[in-house]
Amino acid sequence: MLVNARWDAFLAWMGAKGWIKLERLAIVVAVCLLLLYAVKLIGKAVRRAVDDGNDEVTTDAERRAETLSTVLNNAARVLVVVFFLLMTLQEFGVNIQPLLAGSAVAGVALGFGAQALVKDVISGFFLLMENQFGVGDIISVDDKHVGTVERMTLRVTQIRDAEGRAHYLPNGSITRLVVLSKDFARAQVDVEIGYDADLEKVLALLAEIGGKLAKDLPELVLEPTEVKGVEGFGKDGCTLRTLTKTAPGKQWDVAREYRKRILQRFRIEGIESPIPQRRVYSAARPVDPEPAPPGGE
Repeated sequence: MLVNARWDAFLAWMGAKGWIKLERLAIVVAVCLLLLYAVKLIGKAVRRAVDDGNDEVTTDAERRAETLSTVLNNAARVLVVVFFLLMTLQEFGVNIQPLLAGSAVAGVALGFGAQALVKDVISGFFLLMENQFGVGDIISVDDKHVGTVERMTLRVTQIRDAEGRAHYLPNGSITRLVVLSKDFARAQVDVEIGYDADLEKVLALLAEIGGKLAKDLPELVLEPTEVKGVEGFGKDGCTLRTLTKTAPGKQWDVAREYRKRILQRFRIEGIESPIPQRRVYSAARPVDPEPAPPGGE
């Protein structure tokens, strides 16, 4: 009987107010979904507008568009969830005015207690506004963390290093930042040769190999290799330095390919790496006189 009475009361409430409230909640859900979809479309439109059609090279505009799209989507999700909860409470007769007033007071209190969080958010905001780096950039943070930016929000930046480890860095803790893929990069390759090698021939070979590399990889190599010359002297040979201007973040790939071609060409030309040499000096020892025979003879 009790179950039947409650069921009858529920049906009566649904007939009087329930269906109207469900319709309003359905409208709220639809509005939330439309907002999320609109923000997603805006992000896609921005990325499509700056896309140069080359998937191998990510330009600065493409990285910035990806970063802004990620931040907009995250912010939209938070705002939609808050909006949905407030509208749901209001539909079920909960007065949200005291809740909003209490939220303002709680926000002030949290602002004093969560200074680190506020610092992270403010730092993230200025990182985005100043376009210091974006998703896809390779950065070095405080000379401790080096990796590719995979995700960036107003509070935290996620990077992944060469070993696949993900680092989550609060934006407020970033004090010294080095962007390794801003606009362009340079592949520095040092080549060590022996002192008996033909220096002019080796310098010409390095320039020739660098020029061929620029022709074969025009998307990665922006300018032919610049051969600087002798960089230093060692015990067994001298070091030659070369610099190659590359696309952002491609300096390591270009350097590896350049070293491979140098090794192959040096083998063909008979140019060997310096061989460690060691000189041993031996002092002549005086010959001891023969002992005198017994008996004084």
